[in-house]
Amino acid sequence: MATSTSTPITGASALDRFAPLTTGRLALRPPVAADAGAIQRYAGDLAVAQRTATIPHPYPPGAALSFITAARAQFEAGGNYVFAMIERGRHELIGCIEIRPSADRRSGILGYWVGPPFWGQGFASEAVARVVAFAFDDLGLDRLAANAHIDNPASGRVLEKAGFSVIGRGVGPSAVFGRPVEVLEYILERLAAGCDPGRAAPAPLPVVLVVAAALIDADDRVLIARRPPGKKMAGLWEFPGGKVGANESPETALVRELKEELGVDTSGSCLAPFTFASHRYENFHLLMPLYVCRNWRGAPTPREGQDIKWVRAARLADFPMPPADRPLVAMLRDLL
Repeated sequence: MATSTSTPITGASALDRFAPLTTGRLALRPPVAADAGAIQRYAGDLAVAQRTATIPHPYPPGAALSFITAARAQFEAGGNYVFAMIERGRHELIGCIEIRPSADRRSGILGYWVGPPFWGQGFASEAVARVVAFAFDDLGLDRLAANAHIDNPASGRVLEKAGFSVIGRGVGPSAVFGRPVEVLEYILERLAAGCDPGRAAPAPLPVVLVVAAALIDADDRVLIARRPPGKKMAGLWEFPGGKVGANESPETALVRELKEELGVDTSGSCLAPFTFASHRYENFHLLMPLYVCRNWRGAPTPREGQDIKWVRAARLADFPMPPADRPLVAMLRDLL
């Protein structure tokens, strides 16, 4: 894929010398006045506006041209990088995507929208992947943040496909609703986006050993539990389990946790080691072996205020999960 420059884009001639970022089907370039009609039409669609933070509804006449003028000025100044998503071949604008770097230019915020006629066709995934590479490789950012409205799981899947991980629930602004709305908060670190052997290793963190189980019933459904209110990452779904205690084996800890959380009895011999997760959180590094279990006594019953659900492996990706659990979904899908 072509890149624009090896240094951050600044200076009065930035827009004239900027080479569009390209994907298989898209060209990403600064917006121009000719894009105003399409932006006015799509940004004026309520279905688009209510999934964004800043687009009002109704969208005022002439707002698109004002947006383009401001976006181009910010692009030239290096304060914000707004790209028009242009479908190659038809040369048609289908949406916009932006990177807003922080003041110290170490991190940035990613945001995007796509016009409804182009939903469900993978355009957002192409654009996000390309702009993430631009943010890390050209702008030199170390971290990207993004939000997805809690009722917009498709946007969350786009972010997860690009490597973003859920770090919790929060609230974000909404010009449409005029009040904060609930969102899932996502983070992507530069090191998580790809191997970079030339960069210094991150500072070591304490390692926390946690064990989890994929309980699989006779219909090949997997049990997941939703973290209750008041707990860290409340509302996210996870595989049941918990911390391994001092002088406790992972198998012993998992048997204990399943009894405490779900009221089911099993034994270490019924736990088949399957895979593991290794994930760096802000204050600790999580190591989590995952076991598969098909044999237990008793009906799983939530005992710690959590919700539980039996889910087909193909649907596990529809449920927001902690970043450590998310990579395990594809492996279980392959198993089942």
